[in-house]
Amino acid sequence: MPHALPTNLPRTIGGAALALVVALTSLPAEAGSSRVTVEQWGRDHSAATAQTGHRQCVAITQRGRSNLSFNTQDGARNRVTVGQSGCRNVADTAQDGRRNIVGVAQMGCRNEATVTQGGHRNAIGVIQTGSGNTARTTQHGNGNVVLIIQE
Repeated sequence: MPHALPTNLPRTIGGAALALVVALTSLPAEAGSSRVTVEQWGRDHSAATAQTGHRQCVAITQRGRSNLSFNTQDGARNRVTVGQSGCRNVADTAQDGRRNIVGVAQMGCRNEATVTQGGHRNAIGVIQTGSGNTARTTQHGNGNVVLIIQE
C-alpha cells in the first residue's frame, strides 16, 4: 500500500524537493523482497524492525501521540519509509550496503530523525515540519544523496 504525504505541507517546500521525497517513499517493491508494513493510530506508538538480505522494505505510519520507530536493515537495495504525525516523533533507522533508500516525513511536535547508511549510491529524504526538528544523517562511501527540508 503506497503512503501519501499529507496534503497540508507548507508552501515553502519546492516542487522538485517534494517530488524527490514522494519518489523515495513510493517506489514499488521488487519480486523476492520482504515487506513489513506497520500502521499505528492512537496514543502510545512504538515500532522496531530488523531485516537482513536484499530488497527489503519497511513502511511505518504512525499518527497520534507518542510515535517512535527504530529500523535496521542489512544488504543492498533496501527501503525504509516512515510517516509520523502527532506528538513526540523520533524515527532513527540504519542501513548497510548500497543503493538503499530512506524516506522520513515528520509533521508536528518534537520531530528528530537520525539516519545512518553505509556503502555507495544511497539516498535519504527527510521532511520535518512543526516544533522541535533535528535530523542527523551519516553516510559512508560515494555517490550518496541527502535531502532535508525543515520548517
